[in-house]
Amino acid sequence: MYSSMQWHFLTSPAGDGPGNMALDDALMGRVARTGEAVFRVYSWSAPTLSLGRNQRARGAYDLDAARRLGVAIVRRPTGGRALLHDHEVTYSATLPTATAAEAAAAYDFINRVLLGGLARLGVNATLAVGAASIPPGVRPCFDAPSEHEITVGDRKLVGSAQWRRGGALLQHGSILVRDDQGVIGDLMHDGWANPPDAATLAESIGREPSVSEVADAIAAALAATLGGTPPTLDPEPEVRAAADTLRNTYIDDAWTWRR
Repeated sequence: MYSSMQWHFLTSPAGDGPGNMALDDALMGRVARTGEAVFRVYSWSAPTLSLGRNQRARGAYDLDAARRLGVAIVRRPTGGRALLHDHEVTYSATLPTATAAEAAAAYDFINRVLLGGLARLGVNATLAVGAASIPPGVRPCFDAPSEHEITVGDRKLVGSAQWRRGGALLQHGSILVRDDQGVIGDLMHDGWANPPDAATLAESIGREPSVSEVADAIAAALAATLGGTPPTLDPEPEVRAAADTLRNTYIDDAWTWRR
């Protein structure tokens, strides 16, 4: 199903939290209009803690500590738990999806592309099997893998989450280059006891790949999965205008601290 639809690939320059989330949201609107899917790879212009759509956050984080450490905070449109975007690469996929079953199939398709991209970088990654489903909460994303998340050994390398709206799906996630997720404990009023070591690209291949290198590997894996190279997307004026408007949602404290 997903290998036969029209895909585009987009590599975005580093952006701030509200801008990154707004563009992913605007690309969902593009899916609803066009029926075309987009695979996007991007990074962040400043260290940013992103909160899951439905996780409890109000009163859990020390905003003075965040300011002192230079960490911005944004809430994602997707679910999942908190993670730090700094030494990592973020991907998003927006595609037409009408049902929960189709969303599950999309998750599998995207994982196949990610695993192919990681293999091209020399990473021996697999899917977690038998892992417990972890509900939204203040436990950080990389505390433990959930079922079918991408791991190296028994440690999470990629954290992913989804959101569906109006026949479109957004899935995005973080691929760790270096393990700095322990910083999240410094941002929490109650800390983070014994944070586990997460898997990283640097550890897996012995160096830190650039964002463009990771993007190229994922683009090649997507092309191999589709049987042809997808065109590069230059977001249309209506997508950029929608992202500019949606940015207002993601800078609003009423959204960030809604629960």
